[in-house]
Amino acid sequence: MISDKRPTLAEMAEVVDTAAKDVKPIAQFTTMFDLDSVDAYAVQQLSIGRRLARGETMVGVKMGLTSRAKMIQVGVDEIIWGRLTSGMRVTDGDTISVADYVHPRLEPEIAFLMGAPLSGKVTAVEAMAAVDAVAPAGEIIDSRYENFKFAASDVIADNASSSGFVVGGWADPATPIDNLGMTVERNGRPEQAGSSAAILGDPVRSLVEASRLLGEAGVRLEPGWILMAGGATAAIPLAPGESYRVVVENLGRVGFSITD
Repeated sequence: MISDKRPTLAEMAEVVDTAAKDVKPIAQFTTMFDLDSVDAYAVQQLSIGRRLARGETMVGVKMGLTSRAKMIQVGVDEIIWGRLTSGMRVTDGDTISVADYVHPRLEPEIAFLMGAPLSGKVTAVEAMAAVDAVAPAGEIIDSRYENFKFAASDVIADNASSSGFVVGGWADPATPIDNLGMTVERNGRPEQAGSSAAILGDPVRSLVEASRLLGEAGVRLEPGWILMAGGATAAIPLAPGESYRVVVENLGRVGFSITD
């Protein structure tokens, strides 16, 4: 039942931040009250602000729902973005615990390393001129909502489900990335396979969209930041005691293991 009364934006930010910090699922906001995307992004900013106040730093931005497979998987049909902090970084080859997540899933991505600021409407050539390198990457998404169910505004407020990311070795930004084979492996066996072309037809278009959307929000990609272009396939659930790897044609591989 939708209520006319709702928490303040700061109160909502505390709810999603606490859910991530304490690893506790929460109810969808939009099943209880109205929440548009403008307010949802404000909640996201306030929630990440709480992480920064605890000592984390901003290290980049992630794009979400940039492939048809992901839109179908979660039932949301608009491109969204979230913020990446130092506390979300997973080192290639590291071991992590599923106990740190509510509904952890892995998706294969392409990462951009920014060498210059970027914000606003730009062409693909202008966008790539601001990039220092590209790399194979994986994002650990983790919706904090019960049963992994949410509307667009819910997921935006929950930082676009961003929870962790792992990046492989950096390559020359001139490396073609428009149609590379991408695979997610569990214990060395393929679980999902696709192409980087699934990311808006070309991951560079995701970078262009990121610049536009961030510009509209008064934000910019900063030198040294990482831009995660979005998943090329549906995400796979993570389970204890297993190893995971993202393999990207011509770029390499990156992965991690689960302890418990």
